[in-house]
Amino acid sequence: MTEPRIRASRQAGKVRSSSLLVPTISLAMPAAYVPKSQSTGKFYVGSALDLNPRLSEHQRGHSPYTKNRGPWVLVHSERYKTLAEARQREHQIKSWKSHRSSGD
Repeated sequence: MTEPRIRASRQAGKVRSSSLLVPTISLAMPAAYVPKSQSTGKFYVGSALDLNPRLSEHQRGHSPYTKNRGPWVLVHSERYKTLAEARQREHQIKSWKSHRSSGD
């Protein structure tokens, strides 16, 4: 007697195996981050739902601002529970840069 094969497929955060639905765990957490360009010495401030793929996009030149300015080295990151919190922190850090460049 041969054992039945189990086919798995992903659907909206769950793995379906025959008639079982098993929740999957995502280790990705929203983050605010600051990479530094090794070629220009400039910093970029951003936020992302999943930091590692976003940093890979910067390295591959898929982001308009960071394109042709790499390679990039992550110098700071902060993890948050929600993307909204990470975006708030991104805007806060960017506001410091504006105040500094305006002479305040």
